[in-house]
Amino acid sequence: MAHQKHLFSLSDSVVYLNGAYMSPQLKSVEAIGVKSIQLKNTPYEVTPQDFFTNRVILKKRFATLIQSEDYNDIAIIPSASYGIATVANNITLKKGDEILLIEEQFPSNVYAWKNLVKKYNAVLKIVKPVAKATSRGESWNKAILDAINVKTAVVAMGHVHWADGTLFDLKEIRKKTNEINSLLIIDGTQSVGALPFSVAEIQPDALICAGYKWLLGPYSLGVAYYGAAFKNGKPLEDNWLNRKDSENFSQLVNYQDAYQPKADRYCVGESSNFILVPMLINAIEQLLKWQPENIQAHCKEISKDAIVELQAKGCFIEKWEYRSFHLFGIYLPDAMNLEEIKQRLLDANIYVSYRGKAIRISCNMYNTKEDFDKLLACF
Repeated sequence: MAHQKHLFSLSDSVVYLNGAYMSPQLKSVEAIGVKSIQLKNTPYEVTPQDFFTNRVILKKRFATLIQSEDYNDIAIIPSASYGIATVANNITLKKGDEILLIEEQFPSNVYAWKNLVKKYNAVLKIVKPVAKATSRGESWNKAILDAINVKTAVVAMGHVHWADGTLFDLKEIRKKTNEINSLLIIDGTQSVGALPFSVAEIQPDALICAGYKWLLGPYSLGVAYYGAAFKNGKPLEDNWLNRKDSENFSQLVNYQDAYQPKADRYCVGESSNFILVPMLINAIEQLLKWQPENIQAHCKEISKDAIVELQAKGCFIEKWEYRSFHLFGIYLPDAMNLEEIKQRLLDANIYVSYRGKAIRISCNMYNTKEDFDKLLACF
């Protein structure tokens, strides 16, 4: 598939390799956002049914993207931290139980677990990678599998590591957690949309995604999948939308103890958001046209030559079998000066991120091979 830069408003003078920080906006998403803002000028045109129609459409589109059979397993959330907190709010631990995390996870997938182990006098277990070597990703996956034991109550992690794109073998991890009946909670914020993910295949207990990165949506809106383990749980808040029969406006004062079915109970208040929801719908519809496997193929094709050259210069980049193609980290050899390279990138209008010791590169359909040629020249 050819690049799709024409669908975005990125300047030709900029090389944007920082989608893991925040995606640029599709022109179509911008247009829908403007139109949606203008809708508030005529509030009399907003019907009671409008509070529900786009919510259902968004859930259906996301369910299709992650291959979930039932859109009622999808909740609309404002952030990844909200989605993770919802999970933690519905977990009870025993003293000595372990929650397993990956070293240097994004904070939104850490703080809730730290609070939970403190509440129940449980243990937070961190799995670190081995030193940089040709087998780093393989060894890290093995270390994760070895760390899962009968005390493991929860494994909470990403599909890829947010700092350097290390790819985790969720199928094998799910198999191991099933053997001991522990929960698998996935933060898909840095993968879902650009990397294929199948709920039917992985069967996570929850999948949490902020919408403003690889889903190409607006800030402050995300989506989450909650499986059978959370079918009858308690939401973080009591809003009118997450209660049974809320579609009937004339009966809203007949207060309900029952929640909406399945994951609908976990939707954030005002999840009908008449501006952001249509924008995220449009973004996901574009992803469904492209398909994540095609995005991976495009990112691999445009970056492969530059990666070979960088490795020849002594940079460590994970072997392709153990990393994603839309997001990867460059670790410099001792002979290279990071500050000097930062300045060269800045002078060339090349946007990347720096996470830990990695130069994080994250590309998408708006990038080209020429972008990576310019990146390589800075080394």
